[in-house]
Amino acid sequence: MSKSEIRRLDREIQKTQKKLEAVQNGEWWPLTARERLSMTRALASGAHSVHKGRSTGGAESRMESIDSSITGRLNAELTALCTEKQRILSEAARAKAAKKKSGWW
Repeated sequence: MSKSEIRRLDREIQKTQKKLEAVQNGEWWPLTARERLSMTRALASGAHSVHKGRSTGGAESRMESIDSSITGRLNAELTALCTEKQRILSEAARAKAAKKKSGWW
């Protein structure tokens, strides 16, 4: 319940927000290895379809579904971090109120 824990959570929240913005801008650096592999496979599949003169609809839909799962993962991570920060702040406020209440004045 110290301020260092809150600062650590704030840094993690900012990192996660930057990752989410990067994913929304089409950057790949915040992706995990498995997500990069899936995106690369979908991209290669689309390139192969173009080379053969076919539609790239399947590859595009796969890439969109991977992108939405990445966004969902980062949103869930962000929500968990914000919830944990709120829990720590509530505990600190409760402890402070109990300490004030137990005082003589």
